[in-house]
Amino acid sequence: MKKIGQKVSIDETLPHQINAPSFEGTGIKMEAPFVNEHGVVIGDSLYASENSPLENWSEDTDPAIMSGDEWVHPTNDIGWNTTENRELLESKRKPQAYPFMHPTKDVSKGTD
Repeated sequence: MKKIGQKVSIDETLPHQINAPSFEGTGIKMEAPFVNEHGVVIGDSLYASENSPLENWSEDTDPAIMSGDEWVHPTNDIGWNTTENRELLESKRKPQAYPFMHPTKDVSKGTD
């Protein structure tokens, strides 16, 4: 995989995908698009590449050519919009009160 320097994120989000989750505060850094072994740019959000089997489809094209990790971008992928993956991101965020938390002390005791 050859990384290309094009940046598609702003503040660890994908603003062109209205429902895309934010990676901010998760420890996961947005990654740049890359070119896979077939010469197809993955993760640029343009979804068309002149070398893509989808752009050159014929009866002789084996759909299996488009399977595998080389066709999936680690951070710019529609799969992050699923409930399961959003929950995964949320589990990686620190609580909003961090670092002013006392997990072993109930500081509100007797105030309610």
